[in-house]
Amino acid sequence: MHKRMTITIDEEVYRGLHRMVSPRRRSQFIEDAIRPLVSQEALEEGYRAMAANEEEEAEAREWMEGMVQDFNDEAW
Repeated sequence: MHKRMTITIDEEVYRGLHRMVSPRRRSQFIEDAIRPLVSQEALEEGYRAMAANEEEEAEAREWMEGMVQDFNDEAW
């Protein structure tokens, strides 16, 4: 189901959209661009992909542990 929406965008963006995308494809173009930013499914897929990257997960865990240690050192 589609909903109609009125939005306000910068004039330069407006001109670029008109120049690059045909009038019949503009709504789909905007929807395709925005969907990954607002879709819960896309967000969850992104989290799964990040969790599957073991090297980045190890780096994040090391960073978090360092932050906890810094907090503990400062708190006491």
